[in-house]
Amino acid sequence: MEPDSLFDDAADEAAASSAPLAVRMRPRNLDEIVGQAHLLGAGSPLRRLVEGDAPLSVIMWGPPGVGKTTIAQVVSRATARRFVQLSALSAGVKDVRAVIEEARRELGFGGRQTVLFIDEVHRFSKTQQDSLLGAVEDRLVTLMAATTENPSFSVVSPLLSRSLLLTLEPLTADDVRTVVRRALIDERGLAGTVTLAVDAEDHLVRLAGGDARRVLTYLEAAAGSAQALGHAEIDLATAEAAVDTAAVRYDRAGDAHYDVVSAFIKSMRGSDVDAALHWLARMLVAGEDPRFIARRLVIFASEDIGMADPQALLVAIAAADAVQRIGMPEAQLNLGQAVVHLATAPKSNTVTTAVFAALADVRAGKGGAVPPGLRDAHYAGAKRLGHGETYRYPHNDPAGVVRQQYAPDDLLGVDYYRPGRHGAERPLAERLERLRRIVRGGAPDGPAPDAEGGV
Repeated sequence: MEPDSLFDDAADEAAASSAPLAVRMRPRNLDEIVGQAHLLGAGSPLRRLVEGDAPLSVIMWGPPGVGKTTIAQVVSRATARRFVQLSALSAGVKDVRAVIEEARRELGFGGRQTVLFIDEVHRFSKTQQDSLLGAVEDRLVTLMAATTENPSFSVVSPLLSRSLLLTLEPLTADDVRTVVRRALIDERGLAGTVTLAVDAEDHLVRLAGGDARRVLTYLEAAAGSAQALGHAEIDLATAEAAVDTAAVRYDRAGDAHYDVVSAFIKSMRGSDVDAALHWLARMLVAGEDPRFIARRLVIFASEDIGMADPQALLVAIAAADAVQRIGMPEAQLNLGQAVVHLATAPKSNTVTTAVFAALADVRAGKGGAVPPGLRDAHYAGAKRLGHGETYRYPHNDPAGVVRQQYAPDDLLGVDYYRPGRHGAERPLAERLERLRRIVRGGAPDGPAPDAEGGV
């Protein structure tokens, strides 16, 4: 197959009035790109690639609609080098090799270098990615690859090591507003033919979820609806009807944000899984950052479940990891699974109260010196100071637990952790009671077997 058309063709398409708004409004140079300030400063790799013609191979990683393809298009217009685009959805090893051979001829006959842009590079197999290694290392081609998946897991290590990894961040709400407002007045966009009500703008920005391409698609649909109705302004009702999604009353910086998050946490704490799923859906539809939701789940797993279900923390962390690796919208399933697990798990706040009680004592100045037997005995002179002499190694005891002072003198006998009677804490409470009797001297040394033969 032939490589995809060069971005010069896309530029021609953008000039046509029939092209989608997102295509017409694609930035023409680095200065028009919204967001990604950390990658666009003076002397940055992208500036050098565009302005200095530096042969740097780069892998751009970021969610959809944040500018990966746009950056490639800007490079295609600014550089004097030959520019070729392949899509990992349709290209194979044969196509990659054909581009490399043509790049070799161009470089040998005319000294012209080739920039190869590969979209969705994570969809390339290991063999396809390996076929790029020699050409990238010898700089027969300058690779620009785009991916929405973590390259550490989706791009082979040799290709990663030969390329500069650029992480593109999701656009902020202000970034998306800038994109919308520019499209409303720019001659390439709507050229002032309609205005946008404030609440309608808020609605479109929320629905976009940091995706510039998505918000321009929504804006174009809403503008078309308003014009069909003979309206000069896009109001909230028109925006809702055009995008077929009702506006969720949710201000990520205001009271509604905190009220919904509070209801979400309290529903899980109260074991109402259905209400918890509703509040999760409310946040997702409103465009809440899924990483924020994942962080709340991880905190909740220890704060409100703790040792009643030790697996809860693992489930929450796995969901947070999935959000990072997979992204939205697929990760909403991972968040949903975690919410179901946490809401239906037995509840306990004993870990929370134990940690806070220990912190309060330390802040109050309680504690004192480390008992001599627990002090570090691994340096010269420690033995002369008596460090570690009285220490008893628990593994040498058949029960694996021995009588020994671990706490400082003024905290002897203090119980911070008081297990509840729900879930896994019920048997843990019984075991902890036996452990404390042995460690503190309330029971003789020696085995104190439980059902499994241990302490």
